[in-house]
Formats: sequence, C-alpha cells, structure tokens
Amino acid sequence: MSGVDALHWLTLTRHGESTGNLAYQAVAGTDAEDAGIPERDADIPLSDTGRAQAARFGRWLAALPADERPTLVVSSPYLRALDTARIALAQTPYADPDDPDGLRPKVDERLRDREQGVLQGLTGAGVERRFPEEAERQRHLGKFYYRPPGGESWADLALRLRSFYRDLDAAAPGGRVLVVTHDAIVAVTRYLVEELTEQEIMKIQEESIGNASVTRWRRNGSGLQAVAYNDSAHLAGEDG
Repeated sequence: MSGVDALHWLTLTRHGESTGNLAYQAVAGTDAEDAGIPERDADIPLSDTGRAQAARFGRWLAALPADERPTLVVSSPYLRALDTARIALAQTPYADPDDPDGLRPKVDERLRDREQGVLQGLTGAGVERRFPEEAERQRHLGKFYYRPPGGESWADLALRLRSFYRDLDAAAPGGRVLVVTHDAIVAVTRYLVEELTEQEIMKIQEESIGNASVTRWRRNGSGLQAVAYNDSAHLAGEDG
C-alpha cells in the first residue's frame, strides 16, 4: 500500500472498553430501538474496565524491545481513544511527563470513529423500525459502500485513511508509529495495508475487534508484513 511503506513498525489499538460499549451490550437481544447513550459520540468515556485495559496495554508497550517502541503516537480525538493513549503512555518510561522530550499523543481527526449520521445510537431493531428504507438500502448496497444519511461508508473511511497514512509516512519515515483509534479504523487499515478486496475485509470484520487489542505490521523489504491482528493476550487476567 502506498502511504505507509516507509514506516518500520505500524501498531494499532482500539480504545479500551467505553460506557458506550456497555450501553450496547445492555440492550443486545432486547427490543430496544436505541442504546440510550446520552453523550455525543466524541465524548463517550472509558469504563473502569476500559481504563484498566488501557493501563495493561501500556505495560505491554513498556515491555517492548527498544527497537520496537513507538517513536510517534497518534490518536483519534474522541475521548475514549485519547484517554486510552494517555493512560497507556503513563505506564511507560519513555513518556515521562516531566521530560520535555517525553512521548505524548498527537491528535488527528481522520482517526475518529465512523460517523453513523441519522442512525447514530440506534440498534438494528431501531434502524428497521425508524428507517426501513435505509435498512433495505444497506442490504442492497452492502456494508462496505452503504452510507447512512449524514454518515460515512467504509469506503469513505478508506479515503480519509489514505490521506492520513500518506501524511504519516512523510512525517515519520522509518518511524515506529502507534495509532490509538476505533474498531472500524483498525479493520480498514488492514484493508489498505494488505490490499484486500471488499469481500475479504467484510469477512474479516465479522470478528469483533477487541478493546485494547493489538494489531501490528513490520517493514519487510519494501512493504509492511502482518505481525498480529486483534491480539488481546496482553489483557489476560485484567483487573477492573
């Protein structure tokens, strides 16, 4: 994929568990039409478990060999992702807040979660009842190309991520970059880096990407080679 081939390591993590994740879990299998989330998407915070997951992810970062540690951290501006980045970095020796050269997360709005438009906060049942024409249009177009009114398709995510990774490659050639973001961004990054088809990425995304899981690629020759996808082994025995 053009745009990230010059990076040495590219590591992505999804934010820790959020209160929004818990809200959707609470209505799963019920007749509820929406998840009842009071905050706007950008302001949904981490749960206590999510904060513990972020800390464990940070301890995993701290244990990396020196030549694998991130030299740049970029986060979605959404609260749950940015707090994950901050909590994780606080666990590492190379992000000392008293060190002016300590590693700190930079924010890029192109890493925000997929915008759902008028469907924001709705369950599957809610979409079927409130927007039956949209539910049918989604079935016809398929998940990759369907764009809800006021929202984004997965193809739209690919467009903004191509721009992000081109800029990243120019800013940090040969660098080791950590991206803290959302599940759809992790999956679409895999689509771009590994040059997958629509069918391949739609099959892969059927597996939920875990909170604070690790997905990594390492430079091998002229491109990036997959090292791990959706790996949550470092969260084993998590507390909180």
